[in-house]
Amino acid sequence: MTEKDTDENREEAQDFESALKELEEVVTGLEKGELSLEASLQQFERGVALTRHCQKALQEAEQKVESLLGDQETPEPFDPEGSANA
Repeated sequence: MTEKDTDENREEAQDFESALKELEEVVTGLEKGELSLEASLQQFERGVALTRHCQKALQEAEQKVESLLGDQETPEPFDPEGSANA
């Protein structure tokens, strides 16, 4: 099993919120610029994998919402200013 396989398995088991939190930590660490080149590359790779994981989770959630709505009309977005003018 390669390191990449291990990362992919870890992402699948991770929920969206914890993946997003880890991604924020990765970005913060990279922004500080205190890591070696090799460590920066590893963190960048981890960030890309976490981003893909989060995007997949969001797409799945969107599909689930669309499936639940089925043939219903798509609700209009909430507009707090529009409701005050009515």
